[in-house]
Amino acid sequence: MDWGTIIEQISGFNDPVTYAIPVFILLMTVEIWIDIKEKLQLYELKEAAACIAMGLGSLVINLFVKAFYFYLFWKIYEHTGFFKEYLSFTTLGWVLLLFADDFSFYWHHRLSHEVRLLWAAHSNHHSSQDYNFAVALRQSWTEGFYKFLFYAWLPVLGFHPLMIFSMASISLIYQFFLHTQVVKKLPAWIEFVFNTPSHHRVHHGVNLQYLDKNHAGIFIIWDRLFGTFEAEQEPVIYGLTKNINTQNPVKIATAEFKALWDDIQRAPTWKDKLKYIFYPPGWSHNGSSLTVKEMMRQQRKAT
Repeated sequence: MDWGTIIEQISGFNDPVTYAIPVFILLMTVEIWIDIKEKLQLYELKEAAACIAMGLGSLVINLFVKAFYFYLFWKIYEHTGFFKEYLSFTTLGWVLLLFADDFSFYWHHRLSHEVRLLWAAHSNHHSSQDYNFAVALRQSWTEGFYKFLFYAWLPVLGFHPLMIFSMASISLIYQFFLHTQVVKKLPAWIEFVFNTPSHHRVHHGVNLQYLDKNHAGIFIIWDRLFGTFEAEQEPVIYGLTKNINTQNPVKIATAEFKALWDDIQRAPTWKDKLKYIFYPPGWSHNGSSLTVKEMMRQQRKAT
């Protein structure tokens, strides 16, 4: 497949997100109306504008990123695609892809919290101290460059690239609905199987027991299986452990990269420099800051 064919395929790709935009706008409007009526103070104008700006920037950048990954996935699919006759655009294929996509998202998302370099890209999404539907649009400008590497096994099996990108968009749409404080806990069976606003509020919390929890996209079962689940109990405090306090989209996109670079420069050895890049956020060569696991161990000792 040449680049002309790729562009033709992508231009013919009816991204589900496009059709969901009116729903996003409607729900934000409803949430703002509830916010004003109930005096919940969920929205701050400049912060919401920064979230929307981050979303627009991500949309433009990802057009090029997705074109590259579509080409890569097509080549993989074309030369391997072991079960393409069973998986490409079949009912069985779509059902299996729903879970395979979500499994891929879980590990992409979890490692984005556990590897400092990846966190530098992903932390953009967590950097707001508000939590509302606008925050769902606060997408990273750099996360897309590595995110789809976690999905590269899917075309090997035989899932068509258009299916893969469609399912990724469906997951993104689902996750929009999670970013609200208006919806409380849902019926127990839903909370047990699916990611919900309650579960995702935990994920955005900086309360110690909430850090690095609930990485799910659609199904919370992955967190339950791999030991990263935490139920919502005490009120959630939103933001970062060290908030950046800016509404400038460029600063939001680069803040953690700058902090990482500063840490690399002050590291005394090459080994420590590499640890700053690949170890979890919070790791430090001199103990001046702690990882989530280190903070939890410290808390257990104190109690």
